[in-house]
Amino acid sequence: MNPEEISIVIADDHPLLLDGLYKELRANDFNIVGKASDGKQALGMIAKYKPDLALLDIDMPLLTGFEVVKEAKEKGITTKFVMLSYHKEVDYVTKAKALQIHGYLLKEDSFIEIKRCIHRVLEGETYFSPSFDNLSIQNANEELRKIQFLTASEITILKLIANQMSNAAIADSLSVSIRTVEKHRSNIISKLDIEGGTNALTNWTLVNKNLIEEIT
Repeated sequence: MNPEEISIVIADDHPLLLDGLYKELRANDFNIVGKASDGKQALGMIAKYKPDLALLDIDMPLLTGFEVVKEAKEKGITTKFVMLSYHKEVDYVTKAKALQIHGYLLKEDSFIEIKRCIHRVLEGETYFSPSFDNLSIQNANEELRKIQFLTASEITILKLIANQMSNAAIADSLSVSIRTVEKHRSNIISKLDIEGGTNALTNWTLVNKNLIEEIT
């Protein structure tokens, strides 16, 4: 596709970054159909214009970039999404993969990298910034693979642990015994291959809370 044929919505709550991205894209003949400064505004534009692509900051007010993607997908919108972020942490990469986001770039990347990502994504590829080392991508893929082995009950308990609920509180909310909760915790630790002491699973859920929120 030629740049002028590619419709794009961009969103960032930093005015200078948003304007800079807009000017670079326009200078390269891309068709910018919407420019948003918060997640709710971005979602509205995506729903209205159904662009080919949306370039979204993750940390936006009202709705995060991830929340925009999730709600757009729930509405059946087929726009392809690329995250633009400062976050290099594995849990952010893992969450992006869990949401099946098409691209993830860092704000330190050059505009040439953004152009390359746009074209690769529209060709049907998934494109993550070369700034991510292979280990980060491998770790994200591995965490997703492990979670697939959890049962529905184990996923429910994992989410409650991520909300820092005690075994007793979890048992009460699910109307099961504390021993049942403890057995589930043991199974989860085994399946996720978590090492450490008694708080190892709780610590894992805190690190991976972004990912856990997306598990269905």
